[in-house]
Amino acid sequence: MRIGFIIGSLSEKSINRRLFYGLREVIGERAELVELPIGELPVYNRDLDDRFPDSALEFKRGLGDIDGLIIATPEYNRSMPAALKNALEWGSRPGGQNAFPGIPVGIIGASSGRLGTALSQHQLREVLAYLDMPTLGQPEFYYTFDAADFDPETGAVGNATLYRRLGDWATAFFDHVEKNARETERP
Repeated sequence: MRIGFIIGSLSEKSINRRLFYGLREVIGERAELVELPIGELPVYNRDLDDRFPDSALEFKRGLGDIDGLIIATPEYNRSMPAALKNALEWGSRPGGQNAFPGIPVGIIGASSGRLGTALSQHQLREVLAYLDMPTLGQPEFYYTFDAADFDPETGAVGNATLYRRLGDWATAFFDHVEKNARETERP
């Protein structure tokens, strides 16, 4: 199984990247994980629909070559990050050439706040529904980041409860991907 992943933060020190790496550790050999980078995408501009930048073409090609998608999103100002929304714009444009329909998707998120990324994920779910992506509903995964949950030298998950939560989420996600396996090719 080939699973794409998007880290919604552009920060090299992103806590969502650290959370995803913990999930990657839990997933192990169950899937090939392929990052779909969003940092090189220019701000979406409809004027470029007829001459897509190479970074946007590469992003869309990556979407066409996966069985499922994991999005690790932060929450900025009680909303999804602009870079993540921008990637969704590029992947769904131009009109009639949306690359997202049918891709099973799951969302995780880490924040330093007590609500985790609940509001960001809520907004993201609305956009993913519009993009016609079957989205894992349960279990939801909101995490208030604590550096103590990770080994400071290796970055491995050192908290048994977090490791178990990630494992439960991963199991549900893979069940979701299998249940929603695409029977037809996407545009």
